[in-house]
Amino acid sequence: MFDPKYWQALSDQWLARLIDWTTDPAFYVQIGAIIAAVFLAYLIAGQIRKHIPVFRAAPEEGRFQRALSVVYSLRDLLFPLLAVTMLAIAVEACLGLVQSAWLVRIAQSVGVIAVLYTAITRLISHPLVRGACLWIGIPVATLKVFDWLDEAVGFLDGMALEAGNVRVSLYLLVKAAIAGGVLFWLGRISSNAGQKAIRAQQALDVPTRELFAKLFQTILFVVLFVLLLQVLGLDLTALTVFGGALGVGLGFGLQQIASNFISGMILLLERSVSVGDYIELDDGKAGILKELNMRSSTLETFDGKEINVPNETFITSRFVNWTRDDPRQRYEVEFSVSYATDLHIVPPAVEKAVLKHPRVLTEPEEPDCELRGFGDSGVNFAVEFWVDGLDDGPNKFSSDVLFLVWDALKEAGVGMPFPQREVRILGGEAAVLSAKAKSAK
Repeated sequence: MFDPKYWQALSDQWLARLIDWTTDPAFYVQIGAIIAAVFLAYLIAGQIRKHIPVFRAAPEEGRFQRALSVVYSLRDLLFPLLAVTMLAIAVEACLGLVQSAWLVRIAQSVGVIAVLYTAITRLISHPLVRGACLWIGIPVATLKVFDWLDEAVGFLDGMALEAGNVRVSLYLLVKAAIAGGVLFWLGRISSNAGQKAIRAQQALDVPTRELFAKLFQTILFVVLFVLLLQVLGLDLTALTVFGGALGVGLGFGLQQIASNFISGMILLLERSVSVGDYIELDDGKAGILKELNMRSSTLETFDGKEINVPNETFITSRFVNWTRDDPRQRYEVEFSVSYATDLHIVPPAVEKAVLKHPRVLTEPEEPDCELRGFGDSGVNFAVEFWVDGLDDGPNKFSSDVLFLVWDALKEAGVGMPFPQREVRILGGEAAVLSAKAKSAK
């Protein structure tokens, strides 16, 4: 292939062929037929766009607007489709006139590719699908219309690595990449749609819906993997060897992944945590459980951060589930009053004020104001109260209750303490008079 004589002979062959073409009248007849066919297709397409209303302007709102919009979007296909049609007529005309139409057939093949390109760019809006059609579909279609596809497949299949009975060719890798990409892209769409439908079943509780959704996702991708092996023509009995290798891999390098996967299944079956629960981990991180996936879970904090937690953490470590069985929580706020206050009026006034909050509950118990101790500057109190929810994020229960306590104490004439200190001057009156005498000088 790298022999200079080979390339010299090939160039001489193409030069001789080019000379034959330029001296053959049939060559110029075909060029004229191509020009005439393309020009005629251009004129007819222009007249159709001009005189047929559905192609002249975009449809306005109406009964058949969607269908008319689809037809209007096909107006760009008029010229390439008519060009292919006219070139087909030109092929027959050239065969009848000069018994040769190879150049017109090439032009017709180019027209077919132009039709495909226009249809892809005008009708496919999804960027991933459009890119796959442009970068995979168009090259394959080009090879097919020019009858080069078998040669290209043979060339790619010839570039292979063999090890015993295993043969991996470049064609197999390309085929696996394309088929795998298409299958798993469709699988992802199907998985999202299926999980959405399962989660919409309100007759099931949330943990059961999550369990069925994850089982559906797992089974779907296993089926897609087996289907990919079938598409590639691989023997499914090879899965026994692959399964043994996978087992060894799980035993060594993938044991954490396997552990998290199994832990996710246990969590879904055991229902110790559910989506929507407020979880506090042993290291102090906390958030609402947003997702419970097969390998990890996601906690969403109230400040917008997302914490990715391996499922194994919920099995091997301690955590606090604030809202598993009962969303009600008990909180308390502390405050102080001055020593001049009649302490007996504080608890009823504060408890009555806290009950005014719309989210404060009377069950399992009403607000309870307790005397906690005597401080340096004032008497310390705390009021305990139950609410339905968490004191964070959109809820500011502690802040609201402190405002209510402040208003209640002000209304009752109770003063809030502030730090007080006594300063004593050692040395008595003599020291004071001496200091005054020095300052007078």
